[in-house]
Amino acid sequence: MEKNKNEKSSTNRRNFLKLGLMSSVTAVAGASLISNLASEEELKASGEKVRLLTPDGKVVEVDATNINNYPEAHITPAESRKGIPNKKFVMVIDLAKCKNARKCVEGCQKAHKLDYNEEFMKVQLIQDNPEASPYWLPKPCFHCDEPPCVTVCPTGATFKRDDNIVLVDNDRCIGCKFCITSCPYSARQFNWGHKDKFDDKSQPYSPETSVPAAEGTVMKCDFCPDMLRQGKLPHCASSCPMGVIYFGDKNEDIVTNGEETVRFSQLIKDRGGYRHLEHLGTKPNVYYLPAVNRQFPLERGFDIEEDILERYKDVPEVQEYKKQSKI
Repeated sequence: MEKNKNEKSSTNRRNFLKLGLMSSVTAVAGASLISNLASEEELKASGEKVRLLTPDGKVVEVDATNINNYPEAHITPAESRKGIPNKKFVMVIDLAKCKNARKCVEGCQKAHKLDYNEEFMKVQLIQDNPEASPYWLPKPCFHCDEPPCVTVCPTGATFKRDDNIVLVDNDRCIGCKFCITSCPYSARQFNWGHKDKFDDKSQPYSPETSVPAAEGTVMKCDFCPDMLRQGKLPHCASSCPMGVIYFGDKNEDIVTNGEETVRFSQLIKDRGGYRHLEHLGTKPNVYYLPAVNRQFPLERGFDIEEDILERYKDVPEVQEYKKQSKI
C-alpha cells in the first residue's frame, strides 16, 4: 500500500512543470491566445472542439489541433524581466551519471542557434587532486542569487528575475564586457563579429530565447525560460540520455530529469549536494551531486571529435590513457 502511495505521489510530482507553470501562463495569455490559431490547411482536424474567448469577448469553438500553445508566443524584452510568478528555478547535476555524451551541449546549441564552437553548456574534465580520478563536469551559467555580472553591468542589460533566472538583453548590451570579467565561472561569451544568422528575423528577438544574437553583445546559458513557460525542461536536461540533469522549482521542492522526480531538498541532503566555488558567496542555483559510484568508466567519455579531445590533453590520466591506447 505504501509503495503504491509513493508511486502515485511520484507520478503527480512528475507533472509539476506542466501543471505548475501553465497556471501562470494562462494568466498572461489572455487575449493573445486566439491570435495564435493556425490555419485549417496546415493542420489536420482532430474532431476535439475547444471553446476560446476572443479579445472582443466572443466565445468561439475551434478544433484542438488548430491551437498553438501560448508559450510559443513572443515574450518581449520588457516582459522577460518579470519572470514566471511564484517560481524559484534550480538545477541539479549528477556527476556520477555523466559520461560526456555531449548531448546536453548539442541540444543547447541547436535550440539557441549556436555555432559548433559556441557552448552555453561546457563539459570539463576535473581532477580535484593527483590521487583522485578525473570526472566529467557539465558547467552552465549558475544563475546566482548574488550575481556579480548584474552588479557591474552599467546599462541593466544583465538582470536577475524573481524566479532565479539571470538573463542578458542584447538590446541594452553595449559590449563593455564587464560582466564577462566579473563572472567567476566563465559562463559568458562575446559575439565579436557579424554572422549571417544574426540577420534571421523569422522570429523577433527575446532575452528568453537569446535568438537572434547580435554582433558586439554578450550571450550565455539562459535556463531556457521559453521552454519553462511551456511546462518543459531546458534543452540540456531533455537532451541528456543519462538523466544527469535535474531541473525544477525550489519553492515546490521538486526536481526532475524527465524520468525520475524527487524532492530537491532530500536529494541534496542524501547525496551530499554542493555548489561550485561556494566560498565566493555568489549563491549559485546550480547544485552538483558528487561523482561517487560512477555508472560509466571515464574513458567512455573520450569517444568524441579530435578537436574536443584536444581540450583534455594536459590531464595526466588522459596522457596515460593515450599511452595505453585506451583512447
